[in-house]
Amino acid sequence: MRIKQKGEEIVLAVSGGFLHVRSDRVTVLADAAERAEEIDVARAEEARSRAERYMQSRREDVDLVRAEAALRRATIRLKIARRRRQVPRRSVGEDNF
Repeated sequence: MRIKQKGEEIVLAVSGGFLHVRSDRVTVLADAAERAEEIDVARAEEARSRAERYMQSRREDVDLVRAEAALRRATIRLKIARRRRQVPRRSVGEDNF
């Protein structure tokens, strides 16, 4: 999720929750939100690997729904963190030429 306010942009990895859109504002009630620059990439990679191992284990005690949700969260966190680190920060309205 990108928040643009007063010429600045904040990028967040968001999971779960609700989005309420009105003509004059958007309200986000998220289960979790983390700024891109605060994401611990090593921790997110470990979470992704752990979720993949659980899903591949085929054990009966593994909750596949929870493992899939964990995999999605970790993948989103990694995507947001890597994208933010590759692209230099720009002010809102700055030309992209």
